[in-house]
Amino acid sequence: MINGQMITIFIIVFVTISTLGFLAARWRPGDLNRLHEWGLAGRRFGNVVSWFLIGGDMYTAYTFVAVPALVFAQGAQGFFAIPAFTLMYPLAFLIMPRFWTLARHRGYITISDFVRERFDSNILASLVAVTGILASMPYIAVQILGMQICLAQMGLHPELALFIAFVILAAYTYISGLRGPALIAMVKDSSILLIAVAAVIVITMKLGGFEHIFAAVPKQEQILAPQQYTAYATLILGSTLPLFLYPHALTGVLSPNSRKVVKRTAAFLLVYTLMQGLLGLLGFMALAAGIQPSPVYQTNNALPALFTAMFPPWFAGLAFAAICIGALVPAGIMSIGAAHLFTRNIYREYFRPTCTEHEEANVAKTASLVVKAGAVAFVLFFPTTFAINLQLFGSVWMLQTLPAVFIGLYTNWFHRLALIIGWVAGMVLGTWMVVSQHFTLIYPLALGELTIPIYAGLAAVVVNLLICIILTPIFRIIGITEGRDAIMPADFAIHPVRGIQVQTQDLPTQVLPKVSVATPNAQSTQKEKVLVRETTLH
Repeated sequence: MINGQMITIFIIVFVTISTLGFLAARWRPGDLNRLHEWGLAGRRFGNVVSWFLIGGDMYTAYTFVAVPALVFAQGAQGFFAIPAFTLMYPLAFLIMPRFWTLARHRGYITISDFVRERFDSNILASLVAVTGILASMPYIAVQILGMQICLAQMGLHPELALFIAFVILAAYTYISGLRGPALIAMVKDSSILLIAVAAVIVITMKLGGFEHIFAAVPKQEQILAPQQYTAYATLILGSTLPLFLYPHALTGVLSPNSRKVVKRTAAFLLVYTLMQGLLGLLGFMALAAGIQPSPVYQTNNALPALFTAMFPPWFAGLAFAAICIGALVPAGIMSIGAAHLFTRNIYREYFRPTCTEHEEANVAKTASLVVKAGAVAFVLFFPTTFAINLQLFGSVWMLQTLPAVFIGLYTNWFHRLALIIGWVAGMVLGTWMVVSQHFTLIYPLALGELTIPIYAGLAAVVVNLLICIILTPIFRIIGITEGRDAIMPADFAIHPVRGIQVQTQDLPTQVLPKVSVATPNAQSTQKEKVLVRETTLH
């Protein structure tokens, strides 16, 4: 039955905030018929916007719905996401500023742009692009499922809730590009943080304090059993490594206006991890409150059902609106990132090499809709006993790009054919391990009489890396041709040219020239300094 008060508050809040997404097309205006304007907002975001955007990009319905549901169902095992996201930021601090610098100089929009130039392989670049597109779909599915659960909790029919979630997501991303998620993220993140803190305080008081809450949780669920150690540890590592390989994460990283902004953002995003810990505790609170799994959504409804039971309808409606917006923002960025990969590295590479920027942007917008439709298919056909498994399944695939991307940022030692073979082996093995366990992400690895539970994605990428390491010297010995690395060391050390300014708003999306400066007498209307290779400073 539809709760009138709850859904009224939900509609008012959701429509008000969503309207910002549609109006964002006029915010920091640019030509949205150009791919780097529609998909990267012209690369002009500063500290505050970048912090909210990347935070909103990384903390999703995975955080608000999937993690509390896993804690509700499996106890301490569900807290693996906290150390995973904590470890993610030192990794991001090492890798993302380096990638931003390289991408800014050479005009990259996707990781496949980098892979193609690093290893001189269109095939490898296309495989990385296909991986990013495929892996984004189950991750977007988590967001759509989270929205569907909240809408259904207010009384809407599940199929109607799913349709509404898809239409809203598709419309606002298509119109506003990255500006929509960026503008909404500032409102959404503030709301979610306040609701999380208020929920923990109020629900803890209603349940009689943490002593009573933990007393209601079975002791075997409060700590890990010895047989869970390897699964827990590999889930942490396997979740940390691919997070900044996803196209949506790189889209967020490429939108800031300077390398310093990327570094500051990576340093201060740990605030979000604190919020994730608080939301994880709500899973234990749902147990203490006697919340029962839903016949349709099973344990995934733990947090929405808890809010319905513990708060008046107006507050629950406000919370559900914030959660849905919290799913809308990252889903939009994910579809944009996947659309970049298709347009730049598949459509333009193989179908229309001479396509105009206008055509490129239109194809990206259409591709973003197709990716969302693929995500809906995952919601409908993938087992959703635990929503978090959707994201973990995508990470199994995304991890297989690690040798070419993360390691490739620091060395070009790997042979391109070895990387291709390693990718194929990792994708096939990882997918088989998941499917053979009926889409359970933990695989029981048998070593003689010893069985070690391990995250399938991590096992697959280890095999991938071993193949790359073994085959690279073999291919060199037998003389298989290697590609020419188009990237030079100076590309990673870019500095502004003092006293020289140029217009950067209209930089093309293709590879930038090595040096682009205005003549000494030119009157520049831009305040941003050009970035050039370090070698041009001498």
